[in-house]
Amino acid sequence: MILIVDDEPDILESLAEFFQDEGYSVTTAPDGAAGLESLSKDPLPCVVILDLLMPGVDGHEMYQRMRQDPRLSEVPVIISTSDPRRAPPGVLTMKKPVSLTRLLSAVRQYCPARA
Repeated sequence: MILIVDDEPDILESLAEFFQDEGYSVTTAPDGAAGLESLSKDPLPCVVILDLLMPGVDGHEMYQRMRQDPRLSEVPVIISTSDPRRAPPGVLTMKKPVSLTRLLSAVRQYCPARA
């Protein structure tokens, strides 16, 4: 399962459809609070695609909380953001609009293809 966290409904929908078409199970969340709520349930996703700039609990806070939680700290994160300079160091980061081919390739590093 892939968890996509982004406050832009069009991005959530298009990425979810893209990965579902590739054979993946997808869960979406419109902000970091909903993303963390989703992560509180089993099973954990094989990867989180995370926007940084969101209202409320933003991607930075969600990422930090994930890294502080032993259960979530090993879940891989791919940052998708309009401003890659703001991304945490050492995290795979893609500038919006993301290349779907490049994003799929990155996801496949963590999640085997299912189709």
